[in-house]
Amino acid sequence: MLRTVTNHLELDIRGTTNMVFSITAAQGSAVTSETLSFVLDGEPQRATELTDRHGTRLHTFVSGPGRMIVDYTADVAGRSDPAPSVDLDLVTYLRPSRYCESDSLTPTARSEFAGLKGHELLSAVTLWVWERLRYVPGSSLPTDGAEQTLLARKGVCRDYAHLVIALLRALDVPARMVAVYAPGLSPMDFHAVAEAHVDGAWWVVDATRLAPRESMLRISTGRDAADTAFLTNHWADLILTDMSVLAIVDDLPQDDVNKLVQLG
Repeated sequence: MLRTVTNHLELDIRGTTNMVFSITAAQGSAVTSETLSFVLDGEPQRATELTDRHGTRLHTFVSGPGRMIVDYTADVAGRSDPAPSVDLDLVTYLRPSRYCESDSLTPTARSEFAGLKGHELLSAVTLWVWERLRYVPGSSLPTDGAEQTLLARKGVCRDYAHLVIALLRALDVPARMVAVYAPGLSPMDFHAVAEAHVDGAWWVVDATRLAPRESMLRISTGRDAADTAFLTNHWADLILTDMSVLAIVDDLPQDDVNKLVQLG
């Protein structure tokens, strides 16, 4: 499997700003070539790379005001090893979090999925969310969590993932969010999916059914969208004036929704 991913961002930065980007393939991906550049008013900027325990690569620096152009491209040959099972993760990803209010949704989860376990539960939750939500771009706010998504019955990929994660955590299944490049996604964008820990392994869950899971490429991993944002900034304001994302694969697979898949 050969995947090529790119993204292009244009930003209008209003003042001195601390910036953190999360747009590159995660550490451990089978990257064969890669370029990343940050250019402010024609001048290249030097970024520091930080890596978290899941292999998320963060690129951070302080920028002055001006127009910034960000470009990333990578070729990835083959699949990376599946995510390892780590005891600490099995504690962290059972807890409620900012956008995944599993404590509030526990009565709903127990009522809807009583008696289900393991992979049968994963399939049931994924189908339940897919059937009850409508994918409507622009229908949710950045501050909406799983509770609001369930009430609204619509959202985008991050909303679907948040609801899946919250329901699974409410039923004692560790679950987390993963930002990915997703060949086959239309319209093309960064994509958000869930990972759930069952039978000693992490399995990718995507209730949107918008792209084949086997060709997805991990970018970042965390509790919810607060940990997986492609850009975080502090101090001054900025405006994202243009963004384009591309993810292609040499042989796009068909996604069997009943098949167990691990991100690679």
